[in-house]
Amino acid sequence: MGQRFSYGGQAVIEGVMMRGRTNLAVAVRRSDGIVLHEEKLQPWAQRYPILGVPLVRGSVALIESLIMGVRALSFSASQFAEEEEAELTTKDMILTIGFAVLLTVGLFIALPAYMVRLVQAQISSNVLLNIVEGLIKIGFFLLYILGISAMEDIRRVFEYHGAEHKAINCYEAGEPLTVENVAKYTTVHRRCGTNFLLIVFFTSIFVFSFFGRPPFLQRVLLHIALLPVVAGIAYELIRLAGRPNRPWWVEVIAAPGLLLQKLTTREPDADQIEVAIKALQVVIDKDQARPADALGSPCHVVH
Repeated sequence: MGQRFSYGGQAVIEGVMMRGRTNLAVAVRRSDGIVLHEEKLQPWAQRYPILGVPLVRGSVALIESLIMGVRALSFSASQFAEEEEAELTTKDMILTIGFAVLLTVGLFIALPAYMVRLVQAQISSNVLLNIVEGLIKIGFFLLYILGISAMEDIRRVFEYHGAEHKAINCYEAGEPLTVENVAKYTTVHRRCGTNFLLIVFFTSIFVFSFFGRPPFLQRVLLHIALLPVVAGIAYELIRLAGRPNRPWWVEVIAAPGLLLQKLTTREPDADQIEVAIKALQVVIDKDQARPADALGSPCHVVH
């Protein structure tokens, strides 16, 4: 028997996006029922096998996830906008992704590098210097999560995040995808993007310890240039963390990310769980080449 596909997704505005082997589905709950958006997928690694090799596939998966995530968020936002055509154009999407990249570079690369520059004269060890920089990055990330978690709309997104994890955990346990079954599972999942980001921070501490202490601008450019390497290593670790026979040291690396998911997920209600089930069931059924089963709520399919 072949290895079971590892389904994944993300929370969106009042909904959940799930990704399968061949399709992506976004389920959003509106007042008139659940709205579904489906897209056919052709991962880059299928078209260009070189992009699927270890270490390379991590960066590719990260870029693909970012693009799909922005599209899914755009669709969910359009369901609650006053104008009918409210989804992002290609230009809007490029600007949105560009802004997100600039914000990430500024907050998690440039600012920590500048802060380390102020104290590096007092720290003789390159390893310790990179540990300090890594802790600053993690600190900024925690402050960011704590800050947005106080917002009502984000709290709802975190509840859908929990519903997404519960649905996948239920499926991977081999149980039927019913609201009652899904509800009893944990909101924590080992392959979560939250876990991936923390592993990226830890991996960067290790990788950049080999490059001494270059001047500020060179340090920033080096971190940007090596980001695909760091992401590639982190991706392989997160894949390893999702295996049932994972080694103990992977458990240690993954533990902080699992704890952090207590902040980025919340317990969902039955309606939110139903939305997550709908999105997951659609991609599972598409992968198995059969029509999706109705789940009891009005559903409008948008291709």
